[in-house]
Amino acid sequence: MRIAVVGAGLGGVAAAVGLHRQGHEVSLYERGAELREAGTGVVIMPNGTRALQRLGLDGYVRTLSLPPTDAGLRDWRGRPLLVTDSAQAQQEIGAAAVVDRAELHRSLRAPLPDGLVRTGMPVERLDPGPGGVTVISEGRPVETVDAAIAADGVRSKLRAHLFPGHPGPRRTGRMDLRGTLPRSPEAAENGLLAAIMVDRRTGAGFGLFPLGDDTLYWYTDTPQDGPPPSPEEGRREVLAMMAGWHPGVLKVIADTPAEAIHVDPIVKLAEPLTSYVSGRIALLGDAAHAMSPDLGQGASQAFEDAAAVTRHLTGAEPGEVVQRLRRYDAERRPRANRILLAAARQSRLTSLTGAPAWVRDAMLRLVPKRLATRQLAALWHA
Repeated sequence: MRIAVVGAGLGGVAAAVGLHRQGHEVSLYERGAELREAGTGVVIMPNGTRALQRLGLDGYVRTLSLPPTDAGLRDWRGRPLLVTDSAQAQQEIGAAAVVDRAELHRSLRAPLPDGLVRTGMPVERLDPGPGGVTVISEGRPVETVDAAIAADGVRSKLRAHLFPGHPGPRRTGRMDLRGTLPRSPEAAENGLLAAIMVDRRTGAGFGLFPLGDDTLYWYTDTPQDGPPPSPEEGRREVLAMMAGWHPGVLKVIADTPAEAIHVDPIVKLAEPLTSYVSGRIALLGDAAHAMSPDLGQGASQAFEDAAAVTRHLTGAEPGEVVQRLRRYDAERRPRANRILLAAARQSRLTSLTGAPAWVRDAMLRLVPKRLATRQLAALWHA
């Protein structure tokens, strides 16, 4: 079959490779002048690694699995709140990995033949018709295909066109500041690595992870309603807000070069979609279920989408596309929407302040390690 994939982010590239390997005639459309992925690190949960494995694309991720730790959730001073036995969870489900986003993108796109990729071609519309789906770029038809995959991100124009009644994405009132820097021995001390830290005074959050042997990846999650600041301004704001935090946290943020810091307002879908499919067109990744990063599942859910749509279209004929994509929707929408809502709940929980946050911390300290581990494993299962 002829299949168009619109959007060459991580999920779109993974889907294009999977469908190409199944013998379909794939066109991958990217609005940018070249295939690339900007950013810092990205956490791939075990379910995401398994999805990549089903696509034969897990080689790079497997080399960067996180070592087992008991860091878990901590307060702003580094004191434990919720401790999990990640070694036990990894034994049952598998390991998470922290990878460089640009390197991951390069590894995923490596199997794509040059003639399959069409860069510098923004797609503003997918028009269904009796002969298939026509790809419209810059106001003109480019080709007609048997099926189309819309993977054009959180602010997807294709989602807005296919589901005009949906409210689309909304800012959450929080900011993601993240960066990478060379690894130092100090950052490995006091249980900071692989820890998620929260501050009941301000609602700020922080995470720190090893990225390979010699690099650290960190992020902050802080309240922010106005225009996104520059990286240097964002750093100053965050350091001022985090006064009194564990000194290792402040050192990591302060030591990161400004050019290695990225700032983004956190955006998610205002409400879950009631379908990921419209006839011969399927949504994938953030276009289908943009979620807050609180559970670290954004990329992993996109990879689950890519593996599922590849499997459901394997061996399909043009006349079977609508039925096959309905099966994809029935498989992916309940799980991804459930995680979207769970991530929103987690965001509300970790950003609490004042008395409600004090109660949260007290209750988290009462959760047995075994129960916390079981909940972690359930999230990683797919």
